[in-house]
Amino acid sequence: MADEALSAGAVARRLGVAVTTLRTWHQRYGLGPSEHVPGHHRRYTPADLARLEIMRRLTAEGVSPAEAARWARQAPNQVAADVARNGGRLRPPHRDGGGSIPVGRAGPAARGLARAAMRLDAVAINETIAHTLAASGVVATWENLLRPVLVGVGERHAATGALVEVEHLISRCVSEAFAATSRAYAPTGPARILLSCADEEQHSLPLEALAAALAEVGISYRMLGARVPLAALVEAVTRTGPAAVVLWSHTRATADPAQLVALLAAPRRPLLILAAGPGWQADTLPAGVVRPFDLAEALSLAVAVRDSLDQSTGP
Repeated sequence: MADEALSAGAVARRLGVAVTTLRTWHQRYGLGPSEHVPGHHRRYTPADLARLEIMRRLTAEGVSPAEAARWARQAPNQVAADVARNGGRLRPPHRDGGGSIPVGRAGPAARGLARAAMRLDAVAINETIAHTLAASGVVATWENLLRPVLVGVGERHAATGALVEVEHLISRCVSEAFAATSRAYAPTGPARILLSCADEEQHSLPLEALAAALAEVGISYRMLGARVPLAALVEAVTRTGPAAVVLWSHTRATADPAQLVALLAAPRRPLLILAAGPGWQADTLPAGVVRPFDLAEALSLAVAVRDSLDQSTGP
């Protein structure tokens, strides 16, 4: 960790706790920021952060906050030594007692979000997502914060069968955050992009991320959501005449190329058809269909369609 002092918000995101929790720990147990520059808010030093990490880990393991704070106020190295001398009455601070969500090389905010998700701490989850959306935008939030944690939850569930409740809670928080972003921008004008999951496909969060990213750049869209039957999708395309259709498939089981063939044959064929998601295999896609690599590329293609239409209808 770098030797810079951190704000309360930055510390909260690293630990995966709410800012209000930090304030409580400060007011009740004296675990507050120690660096003070006249005329500025106090900042948390690396030593402060180390103490708070001990506090977070011990309380997550069921230790009372007052007892955890007593241990945390000692030097971190002294805590580990005292735990060993006490026959393991408290587990060493370097251990994460309740398991963890793997996030690969993702940064501190993603690790903090994973910790908050493991604790089912919706307040901390929402705070972290909202801050990152405001600071970095939808695409960066998805790629650097949300996707690593969601993938980690999926990997842990596949290996153990656990974390169903974690997946449900964090998915709900992510969905609500993207919906709020879309409402905040609320682009006007005709809906040029149609977003749909493939038939029987239930994983819609990546499509919701794209919807929020479209709203952020001022592109209106229609969202059909999960499990859209092919006949209904073709009917929606025929009735609304979108310039582009994004069809999301998360698994091979839902990635039937016949759905794409039907879109290509629709009476009002879209200018662009995107087969988005890991379910689609490049060698099975019909000619005329584009498979975007990631959210950023899907957004870029949608912007290109928007700009092309604007030029063709301009003065």
